[in-house]
Amino acid sequence: MAKRIITKLIGQVLLERGVITRPKLEEALAYQKAHGGLLGQVLIKLGYTSEEEIALALTAQYGFPYLPLDNYEIDGGLTALVPEGLARQYCLIPIDRIGNALTLVMADPSNVKAIEEIELLTKCVVQTFVSTPTEIDQAITKHYAKSQASGTDDGKPPEADH
Repeated sequence: MAKRIITKLIGQVLLERGVITRPKLEEALAYQKAHGGLLGQVLIKLGYTSEEEIALALTAQYGFPYLPLDNYEIDGGLTALVPEGLARQYCLIPIDRIGNALTLVMADPSNVKAIEEIELLTKCVVQTFVSTPTEIDQAITKHYAKSQASGTDDGKPPEADH
């Protein structure tokens, strides 16, 4: 997995994009310090921004492309690569595979642990896109239900069948 160099914090990116004001950022940082959580999720919870604005800021911060999933069709075989529980745990979904390159859409592309776990499980090199947690959750619900109905998702990667 290629490491991305982060030059700006998400709060700084949101300020520069005019999404939030400095007082709102400071309030969110205080809330985060007291209650924990990711700053983007805190800002959403406080009503200062939307999931989409956070996803777009993450693309600016990390250089990963943004991919809206609302009308994206995913091949059922791909959901067999990553068990649904893992997809929900890390808020990600596989959308494409070419050779040993697996493309994931994630809500948090900075989650190195998730990426490494998927790479170990699938024996693929992961490439990442960003989307909102809501879109990813809806895609998981839609595509995993579809693959389970067709019997293609047994919760194990395909090579485990051999």
